[in-house]
Amino acid sequence: PVRAPGPGQGVSVHVLQFGTTGQLALELLGQAKDFDVEVTALSRAEADFADPQACAARVAEAPCDLVVIAAAYTAVDQAETERDLALRINATTPTAIAAAAQAKGAPVVLVSTDYVFDGGKDVAYKETDPVSPVNAYGETKLKGEQGVLAASPRALVVRTSWVVSSHGKNFVKTMLRLAGQGASIRVVDDQFGRPTAARDLARFILSQAQRLSSAKAGDPVFGVVHFANAGVVSWKGFAEEIFAQALGAEAPAVAGIPTVDYPTPARRPLHGVLDTAKLQNTFGVTPRAWREALAEIVAELKLEQRSAA
Repeated sequence: PVRAPGPGQGVSVHVLQFGTTGQLALELLGQAKDFDVEVTALSRAEADFADPQACAARVAEAPCDLVVIAAAYTAVDQAETERDLALRINATTPTAIAAAAQAKGAPVVLVSTDYVFDGGKDVAYKETDPVSPVNAYGETKLKGEQGVLAASPRALVVRTSWVVSSHGKNFVKTMLRLAGQGASIRVVDDQFGRPTAARDLARFILSQAQRLSSAKAGDPVFGVVHFANAGVVSWKGFAEEIFAQALGAEAPAVAGIPTVDYPTPARRPLHGVLDTAKLQNTFGVTPRAWREALAEIVAELKLEQRSAA
């Protein structure tokens, strides 16, 4: 397992984390030093998400005060043809983990997605709004939410959207790669959402570790909450801001196209904007603007480029 010790002032919360390589998993490990937590992260080799019972067994045998599920099946288009595998990884296994955590007396955090909504609403989605996924990925994530909440009265489901960071595969890195190749850039301009820095999401989860580990069932800290950086943008607008921040005067032009002209195996919600009022009211957390979070990511990518040169 990968271990991330806390600041060493009498570590208070032992976190068992599933996932070591995804954007959120890496940020949880990287940010743990700032919080009174000790994170033990299990890789796929140590806890295969295609094997629910093996993952549940890891919870049963590990000393932990909180379980964080930072592993998922995230290949949205591929999920259309690998529905059974996506369902096992996104729903069956998290549900088994939540049941094992509940038996042990540890709460569980599951990260979910705006894709549980159909995107047909033109104002932001609240946690209580009806869910209606338009693709297999969204369906499997919704079943995961339902399974985890049913298995544990001390579960927190954090829905997020458009996650980006300086590592892994994400929209920021894809856009900069395309710009570097000199490709003409066409980006969908009729899908809207709230970009989210994986680091900000990780820091939110870690900041709540103490409260979650000590809260009793029925505490408002459990249930569903939305977390996304502040501000709404289209994918085209997001691409333009990435280029403006990273490339300045060298920024390529971005042509806007409608979703109908960019067919994908999985349908995408057109307006997956998450309302974060509950985040503010229940947790006292107000996320920073996505542009500010993006600037941090761009600075890190530039630093990596210079180090590699």
